[in-house]
Amino acid sequence: MRCVFVQFRCQPGKTYEVADAIYDREVVSELYSTSGEFDLIAKVYIPEDEDVGHYLTNRLFDIAGISRTVTTMTFRAF
Repeated sequence: MRCVFVQFRCQPGKTYEVADAIYDREVVSELYSTSGEFDLIAKVYIPEDEDVGHYLTNRLFDIAGISRTVTTMTFRAF
């Protein structure tokens, strides 16, 4: 499994709805609200045989209320 972090910017007033929808899909390992430019950050484990872009697009990025995402790939845990 490959670990990626996905940050979500939500439309005003939609953060809790987006968070509930993300959680309901049972795709993320962890989900946090954050301060700064983005409203949420999720830790996602992607199966090795899956394309990261397709995996995230098909499972998360169609949620209503998301205005922008940034995905950070990881290489090594310390």
